[in-house]
Amino acid sequence: MEITPRTLAGLAVFVVICFAAAGAGSYFTATSVGTWYAELKKPAWNPPNWLFGPVWTFLYLTMAVAAWLVWMKGGATSALALFAVQLALNVAWSGLFFGLRAPLPAFVGIVLLWDAIALTGYLFWRAVPAAGWLMAPYLAWVTFAGALNLSIWMLNS
Repeated sequence: MEITPRTLAGLAVFVVICFAAAGAGSYFTATSVGTWYAELKKPAWNPPNWLFGPVWTFLYLTMAVAAWLVWMKGGATSALALFAVQLALNVAWSGLFFGLRAPLPAFVGIVLLWDAIALTGYLFWRAVPAAGWLMAPYLAWVTFAGALNLSIWMLNS
């Protein structure tokens, strides 16, 4: 894979797309994190709020690089289409959990998101193995987030 101005522009596009999704999700989060979310009962293993920003920044960046690697390879349009779907599901989860303040529907959403990430990671791995591995931390974090989401629903229902 040759790095050219065109391929660097492609990387920039994927970074912008991923961070646009992050911005959309954070719109919902910002409306509730200091109020509704702060008042919820949470498990003892709930991370501190300051940790979420750096983790998600890292994950959105690795997602962008993974998608870029697949795009550079060419011909993996179904993998990139599924990548877009999982980004939309990611934003939808924020809307369900923080925007609508609905942990149970959000848990259903995060299960769908997990499935989409796992399949995207597999398709990325088939196209460019490094791209599949770059999706692994995201899948691990969403696994943790799903458990946290379910625990919050159970503690507050």
